[in-house]
Amino acid sequence: MTTQFHRRTLLTSTLGLGALAVLSACTGTSSLPSVSTSGASGQPSTSPGLSPEVYDALVLAGPVAADSLIAASPWAQAIKAQGYLRRGGAETSAIFSLKDPTSGRVTGFDAGLGDLLSRYITGGQDVSKLSQLTQVTSDTRETVLQNKTVDAVIATYSITPARAEKINFAGPYYSSGASIQVKSDNTTIHSVADLNGKTIVTQTNSTGITAIDANVQNAEKLLLADNDSCIAALVQGRADAYVLDQSILLSNAVRNSQVKVVGNPFTTDPYGIGLNKDEADAKAFVNEFLQTIYDSGVWLNLWKGTVGRFLETEPTPPALGSVEGS
Repeated sequence: MTTQFHRRTLLTSTLGLGALAVLSACTGTSSLPSVSTSGASGQPSTSPGLSPEVYDALVLAGPVAADSLIAASPWAQAIKAQGYLRRGGAETSAIFSLKDPTSGRVTGFDAGLGDLLSRYITGGQDVSKLSQLTQVTSDTRETVLQNKTVDAVIATYSITPARAEKINFAGPYYSSGASIQVKSDNTTIHSVADLNGKTIVTQTNSTGITAIDANVQNAEKLLLADNDSCIAALVQGRADAYVLDQSILLSNAVRNSQVKVVGNPFTTDPYGIGLNKDEADAKAFVNEFLQTIYDSGVWLNLWKGTVGRFLETEPTPPALGSVEGS
């Protein structure tokens, strides 16, 4: 069976859910504000972002590390001293890391992990000040870690052995997979088998390249620097399809009615938190943080309030260190 995700389908499918109640695992059974998918008129919201109140409640439900854990990690000590986490990420990735043009707030699953990590270290109560975002692309993620522009990269960052030669990965914290995006009016491409001989766009230095090479025959690849450029190439007809992680393509379909996702993921793509190799203590510290939010249910609550608003199957957190490169 072919699964198609596009903006109208996603928004309509959530209309019947009303409000999604998420629980604060750190305080037992106390309820957080509901995550509503409808606006004031009762119609589906056209924004994939969470309200600031719900997002802040999700983050403030997160744990704070014991002083002894901070003292054992020079990396964490430095972040606590500066008072916030410098995160490499995106601000145009609906569901994962999206900037609200009015408030300037960045919310989503990746953004939430960054803010939860910052709160874990700093104990901060003002969620809007927990993180400082530096926008990265697939070409710049390793660079900003190596030159210490950022403390961590949390940006749907696929763990690969080649990347792990340059940086460290904590995690994995989520698993996605390569999927296919086409124009909304496309009726000929339904699965990876339909991509043979087609022009396919993907991002430079992304796992989309290896997914195409391993699964598609006689494809012409168009490599562009970032997600928005790839969407533009698809919409303009310069490519027949766009191959990348399902999560990113799903985000595109939520915010752009001209594109849709077809079929199911045809690879496995684990995401990790990128860290500087010279700061060896950071990986163990971040893995401890991830295990804490896995065990407490905070990770799942964040997923329910972000990615889970548009996907039905509730995931199990991936085992830390379970993939090569992590």
